[in-house]
Amino acid sequence: MDADLRSIAAARRTVEAAWNAYQTFLGADPALIDRMVEAMARAVEPEARRLGQMAVEETGYGNTEDKRVKNLFNALSVADWLRDVTTLGVLWRDDVTKVAAIGEPMGVVAALIPVTNPTSTIIYKVLSAVKAGNAIVCAPHPRGVRCGMETVRIMAQAAEQLGAPKGLIQCLDEVTIQGTAELMRHRRTSVIMATGGPGMVRAAYSSGKPTIAVGAGNVPCYVHASKADEVGEVAEQILTSKCFDYGTACVSEQAVIADRKLARELRQEMKMRGAYFCTPAEANRLAARIFTESNAIHPDFVGQSAQALADAAGFDVPPRTRVLVSEETEVGWSRPLSAEKLNPVLAFYEARDTAEGLAISDRIVRFGGWGHSAVIHCGDPEVVAAFSRVPAGRVLVNTPAIMGGMGFSTDLEPSFMLGTGTWSGSIVSDNVTALHLINIKRVAYESRPWRDIYDVYGA
Repeated sequence: MDADLRSIAAARRTVEAAWNAYQTFLGADPALIDRMVEAMARAVEPEARRLGQMAVEETGYGNTEDKRVKNLFNALSVADWLRDVTTLGVLWRDDVTKVAAIGEPMGVVAALIPVTNPTSTIIYKVLSAVKAGNAIVCAPHPRGVRCGMETVRIMAQAAEQLGAPKGLIQCLDEVTIQGTAELMRHRRTSVIMATGGPGMVRAAYSSGKPTIAVGAGNVPCYVHASKADEVGEVAEQILTSKCFDYGTACVSEQAVIADRKLARELRQEMKMRGAYFCTPAEANRLAARIFTESNAIHPDFVGQSAQALADAAGFDVPPRTRVLVSEETEVGWSRPLSAEKLNPVLAFYEARDTAEGLAISDRIVRFGGWGHSAVIHCGDPEVVAAFSRVPAGRVLVNTPAIMGGMGFSTDLEPSFMLGTGTWSGSIVSDNVTALHLINIKRVAYESRPWRDIYDVYGA
């Protein structure tokens, strides 16, 4: 049997098993489900580094320490947030209007897992799906099957020890495009959570099943003149966020737009903290390596260190270089480094004034990042309000993009799936949580005599 047939068979087998487990799990006590979620999170915690190392070794993307942090964020912060959230049973009741809302699970979740975050995304999606009373089948990228299987094994074992039916939490062990498509289309699949490349997201939306998917991010970071006294801290936030896990997060900064008043100092502070500003020739060679001739991100250069990228492009950088920076004046494919880059590479623009800073930021978002996120470092609320008009689902203020967007340094819901809204063809612009994985039933009593309709509107 060839790989496609094996993958299709695996998809059918796992989703049927998940459906049977879901039928057994239906009606489980929400308090027991909460204990299962806690147990899964606790089981992941001591394994976070090992799973991160497995992910790096298998995919070749990112670095172990940052993947450890990603795993812990999803195991601990997500679980901590879920602890106080009601997903099943009575969500709310209004005695005046005589309406109550009741949460019920959706069924079997098909979870598409990206190669850039193959373990942390599974942790987040499994916790969210089970909290909502669902079964889940994870479909990892072919380069992330081994670490994905191990992550699911750890979590499923912890849940099953508390009584979760076997098969409630699964991972495909044979993965091809055709097998993942079969999982998405299968009659037992209830909803799809799609995180991955543009092709996979399009396939999810074309599956005929309800789909929660996210789009690409091209995140501008506008540094306003009002931050002139805090340039060093701003520089550190930008570089830390951009080089985190070697830039594999789509919510990390992609372009810095600096007001002229502080641009020179910001450059210097970034250099002191590990940014290397490329010459125009070096930037062109770098772009030629990062992007293919068809303007796609070259998979070989995703999630690589700044040093590795410089070596590939044929130029030298100082030791301990964290991020490569290209000075730019234009936005668009004439300058590829103005696009999303899933590695520690930044575009850098200098703005004459606030109006130009806002305009450049808006162009960056509209160039491949519709609906995702935007960052501003600013002490002027009126400027923040003006910046917030960019077509992004998250506007993050005075915080690193990755920590703010995923809900660590802000009070956004902790999530590793950031909706991009109808700007980019997504159904949701929220940080996706377990609350997006339930059906909400309304129970409504009669609140006024039904015959009054004739008095109100005439016989």
